[in-house]
Amino acid sequence: MEDSGYIVEMRGIRKEFPGVQALADIDFFLKRGEIHALVGENGAGKSTLIKVLTGAERPDAGVIILDGEEVTVKSPLHAQKLGISTVYQEINLCPNLTVAENILIGREPMRRGSIHWKAMNEHARQLLERLDISIDVTQLLGSYSVAIQQMVAIARALEIASAKVLILDEPTSSLDVHETAQLFNVMRKLKSEGVAIIFITHFLDQVYEISDRITVLRNGQWVGTYETAEIPRLELIAKMIGRSLTELDEMSKIKLESRKNIRGEVLLEARGLGLSGAIEPFDLDLHAGEVVGFAGLLGSGRTEISNLLFGIDKPDSGTLKLEQDTVKKFSPQASIGRGIALCPEDRKAAGIVDDLTVRENIILALQAGRGWFKYLSLQQQYEMADRYIKLLNIATPSADQPVKNLSGGNQQKVILARWLATNPKLLILDEPTRGIDVGAKAEIQKLVLSLAEEGKSCVFISSELEEVLRTSHRIVVLRDRKKVTEFAGEVDEHTIIEAMAGGEA
Repeated sequence: MEDSGYIVEMRGIRKEFPGVQALADIDFFLKRGEIHALVGENGAGKSTLIKVLTGAERPDAGVIILDGEEVTVKSPLHAQKLGISTVYQEINLCPNLTVAENILIGREPMRRGSIHWKAMNEHARQLLERLDISIDVTQLLGSYSVAIQQMVAIARALEIASAKVLILDEPTSSLDVHETAQLFNVMRKLKSEGVAIIFITHFLDQVYEISDRITVLRNGQWVGTYETAEIPRLELIAKMIGRSLTELDEMSKIKLESRKNIRGEVLLEARGLGLSGAIEPFDLDLHAGEVVGFAGLLGSGRTEISNLLFGIDKPDSGTLKLEQDTVKKFSPQASIGRGIALCPEDRKAAGIVDDLTVRENIILALQAGRGWFKYLSLQQQYEMADRYIKLLNIATPSADQPVKNLSGGNQQKVILARWLATNPKLLILDEPTRGIDVGAKAEIQKLVLSLAEEGKSCVFISSELEEVLRTSHRIVVLRDRKKVTEFAGEVDEHTIIEAMAGGEA
């Protein structure tokens, strides 16, 4: 077979899960000795494509060609034997073992029935020297920084698979600037040795610094593959979020009308609020009757800010005031008591409780805020559930229906009902319309604006820029875990995208 120059060819890859087309006839080509960035927002299909390549998922259709030969990757272990190895964001090593033991666990050199410790340590040293890393391999892995542990994971991957293909899944998420530079030096060295690297990240600065080519996925579909040097940042972001740079619907009349209800006094005030490794210190004012949208790509810091405001995480710098009172205790329960509510991004993991009824899910936060010694009577529970089922038009036969039997859109409305039942002053909505149909999206957007008209303050987070623009009175732009600017009044999509991209065309 003629050499195509590709080490990996994935052709027509299709994968469906119940009710979801995860991958729709994806083509992906990886060259020998290149660093290829795979980008896209949540739900784009990146993880599923990698799982298919590494044998964690079997495709419903399509072929994989590795080094010129068609292969069926049966499992991650089989992938390693074929020369495909993955280093995940969460380092899957043993901190209580030495560096050498971690690299060679299960493959230790033996002598007369026992581990040949000297040979093992020397082999581990040589593997790390290949990566220009000089450390004491006899020390416990847990005594080293996350960056060094990441290098050890790469060394182990290279040792196990004699890797032709190395997949790095969000490898810089926990690294600082210096550590990231160290990792990039390792990646360049491996590239020079002919190793092909798939680099999955949401940091676009890093994509442009290290990658040779970029493949964009969106909603399980292949958008395009581009030479990094030839695609401007604005164009790349537009392709990732699925919007043209000029397309924008007019602001709805209801939003323009609702501006009249924004009050002058500040409801919530953050000054220099931040958390190392999560979000850089930021200032933020929220007014009663105002919807403030957070715009930014995945990993920009949107969810990190909402977690600070709701008390899931505790800041290590700055101050937070609610109605002029300084917040001293950061916890979800304390936030509920203060009148702050959070509708979380992942309704499956952090939202609905599958085995409870619609009624039980709706009263959950209010009951938690009251404490279990101030129990809501059954009559109060039904009155509240029926009220919000009607208000939000939740399609359910009754309040006693198990919530897992509802559609995604109606489950989302149940979570909204749960937090509305607490009568919050500030409602934080993190991706409230993800994965629901157009009709339910429109209902939720209108609801957000009607809540603002009642004098509530709302933080609205969405990956869909059009939705942020349609729903928000003011827009805060985030990039690389920091607030970069904000816009009040009329603003076009192109201006927002420019700010998200760092002003670089």
